[in-house]
This record gives sequence, structure tokens and C-alpha cells, in this order.
Amino acid sequence: MNNQNNIGLKMEESKRIAESLNQLLANHQVYYQNLRGFHWLILGKNFFQLHELFEKLYNETNETIDEIAERILMLGSTPIHTFEGYIKKSEIEPVENVRNSEETLSIVNQNIKSLLGSAREILALASENNDEGTASMMSDLISNYEKQLWMFAAYNA
Repeated sequence: MNNQNNIGLKMEESKRIAESLNQLLANHQVYYQNLRGFHWLILGKNFFQLHELFEKLYNETNETIDEIAERILMLGSTPIHTFEGYIKKSEIEPVENVRNSEETLSIVNQNIKSLLGSAREILALASENNDEGTASMMSDLISNYEKQLWMFAAYNA
């Protein structure tokens, strides 16, 4: 019996990685929806800048969501694809009716820190199991999140 998936990785390890990626997918979906809400509802003197920032972030997140879901499929698993599934699995909490710029930025900052931690854990797991495709994806996400956190710190300095 063949114990490898279509891309030549061991199925058991790939299943564990896919489960971790599904967690990250759920986190990204909730983060994405939080960003959409912030984009729609933001008020105050920084409206124009934050309205554009949140749109940029949710567009980037939408692309990341697609990449994660496709990687899960490549590993031979099924990505979560229902709102119910995202809410059950997500470690990021959905927020509602947040309009204040300081509060929105604080939530985004915390959400990014959570995503960064998850990406680092998946990177370690993928590296241990010779899954270069997932490791590369996580490396790119980590670099992106670190830069975003640095920018948020500079904004609040």
C-alpha cells in the first residue's frame, strides 16, 4: 500500500500538517471578516488612511486564504469551507461594531500576532516532515506578518 500523497509526502504527516493549516485557514477567515467590518465601520480623523489600510489588508488576506486552502488540497485533505466550521476552529475572535481607530488597530495587531504564532508552529511542523511547499508558504507569511507588526509599532511610536 502506498503511504504517500500525490505530491510525494507521507500521508500521515501530511494529514497533521493539513489539520494545522485548517486551523490557520479558520483564523484567517475570521481575521478577514474582522477587517471587512473595520473597513466598513471605521470613523474618526484617520478614516481615509484606515479605510484604505483595512481594504489592503483584507485583499491580501483573501489571497492568503486561497493559498492555504489550495495547499490543504495538495496535501490530500479538505479545507474547512463553512462559516460554522471557521467559527468552531478559529482562535481569533470575531468582533462586531468596532469603529474606534485605536481599538481597531489594537485588534488587528493582536490578530496578526496570533497568525504569526500559528505560522511559526506550522513552519516547524512542515520542516520536521520535509514539506518544503508548506514551509516556504509559512516563511513568506512570517516575513509579511513581522513587517506588518513592525509597521504597527512604528505607527504607535
